Amino acid sequence: MKKIGLFGGTFDPVHIGHVSIAKAFLNSGQIDELWILLTPFPPHKKKQKHVPYALRFNMLQLAFNKLKDISILTIENELPEPSYTYQSIAHLKALYPEHNFVFCMGEDSLAKFSTWKHYKRILDQVKLLVARRPGENHFSVENHILSKTIFVDHEPVEAASSKIRELIENGEDVRRFLPLNVYELIKKEDLYH
Repeated sequence: MKKIGLFGGTFDPVHIGHVSIAKAFLNSGQIDELWILLTPFPPHKKKQKHVPYALRFNMLQLAFNKLKDISILTIENELPEPSYTYQSIAHLKALYPEHNFVFCMGEDSLAKFSTWKHYKRILDQVKLLVARRPGENHFSVENHILSKTIFVDHEPVEAASSKIRELIENGEDVRRFLPLNVYELIKKEDLYH
């Protein structure tokens, strides 16, 4: 069975931190491939305005075009809204019964995992592959979550999509946070103004 890591997000925009964490998942020895699930509108960010889905998809393709064993999936755009992780995983498991899936996230997301919609259903379906962040602790994470968690080494890169959007809006240079081809697309399409 192939081991597939699933890594979801709005990627608005995708940045060097996302690329770095994707490499950590692939280099962990825990997965054979990483499938990136581009979320149309996450339920917890309903009020936020997003760059159109097709443009975010283009940015992801540009950011990951040189990395092998990565696929970018649009299934969350095809499933009924709102887009919940437990539904996406169930859908993929039904479509690809020959694969073994794990769900990938950063250690900062693990702290909030118990607030996710039907998070126990996620744990019933997959293990979690979590990229470590220095200084994070797990005092608040329940044992039944930790028992389904595999930690991978990762040196996080300080970059956040919300901060990048804010800097662009203020006319500041964001090149250091973005893959060059993503930066060029953002400039060309005049995004985040």
